[in-house]
Amino acid sequence: MPAEDPALRKPGPRERARAQTVADIIGLGRRHLAEHGAAALSLRAIARDLGVVSSAVYRYVESRDELLTLLLIDAYSELGDAVDRDVDAVAEGDFRERFLTLARAVRRWAVREPASYALLFGSPVPGYRAPGDRTTEPGTRVIMRLVGILDAAQRAGALTAVEGGAVVPQALAGNLAAVREELGLTLPDELLARGVLIWTSVFGAVSFEVFGQYGRDTFPAQEELFQHQMETLAGLVGL
Repeated sequence: MPAEDPALRKPGPRERARAQTVADIIGLGRRHLAEHGAAALSLRAIARDLGVVSSAVYRYVESRDELLTLLLIDAYSELGDAVDRDVDAVAEGDFRERFLTLARAVRRWAVREPASYALLFGSPVPGYRAPGDRTTEPGTRVIMRLVGILDAAQRAGALTAVEGGAVVPQALAGNLAAVREELGLTLPDELLARGVLIWTSVFGAVSFEVFGQYGRDTFPAQEELFQHQMETLAGLVGL
C-alpha cells in the first residue's frame, strides 16, 4: 500500500486538543494584549485565566517571546485574510477600486483591533525580536497584495501617465531593480518608487488614526479623510 500523505491525515483527539489549547492561549493573549499591552504579557497570568498551573501552559507555549510570535502570526494572518476577502470581491480589472478596497480593509481591521495593530506596526516590544522565518511570509501578505494590484494594472496598460515625478536616484534604482527581479514585477522605477510611497502612506494614515496622532477633535470625519487620502494616493500612479 502507498504511504499515507501526512497532509491528508486527519488530526487525532490529542492533536485537536493541543490545537484548541494553543488557540485558547492565543485568544487570552490577545485579550491581555488589549488590556495590558505587549510588554506586560505574562504566561503566568494567562495560566491563571485558563485555570491551570503555569507549568501546564509552558508545555504548549515555551516563553513570552513564543507567545508574542504566535500573536504576531495570528494578527498578520487575520489582517491578510480580511484584505484578501474584500479585494477578491472586487472585479479583477477594476484596479483602482481594488486598491481602495485594500486600504479600507486595512483601516477597518486596525480600528477594530487597535492592540493587535499596535503589536504589528507600533513600537517594538523591548527585548523581543520577531523570527523572520516564521513572520515574514504572513507579515508581507498585504504589501504583496498591493504590489500585485499595481503590477497587474501596469501589465494591463491601466496606469495613466503621471507628470512631475521626482527623479529616482541611481542608488535607489539599484534597490528597486533588486525588488523588481525578486518579485517578478514589470513596474518601472518611477512607479515602483511611488508604490513604496503608497505602501508607507496607507499604513501611516491608519497609524495616525489608530494612535490618536491627529488629536481628539481635529478630524471628526476620519473615514472621509481616509478615503480622500487614498484617492489621492491612487492618483500618484495613475489608477
